[in-house]
Amino acid sequence: METAFRFIQLASALFLIIAILLQQRGTGLGAAFGGEGNVYRTKRGIEKKLFTLTIILAILFLGSSVGVVFIQ
Repeated sequence: METAFRFIQLASALFLIIAILLQQRGTGLGAAFGGEGNVYRTKRGIEKKLFTLTIILAILFLGSSVGVVFIQ
């Protein structure tokens, strides 16, 4: 059972890293200091699906981490 949790943890960590890196954010550091004009915009299409996938992967990673701790 511990091996399954470790595999789920590893796989979700890798996919979570990929999902985070695929998300678009402004123009880098310039957006942090007000470089981007649109403050609020709605996520649509693939951007929304990627955002939802990132949340699901984060919850899966958290759950598998807690599962590994309780099994040990």
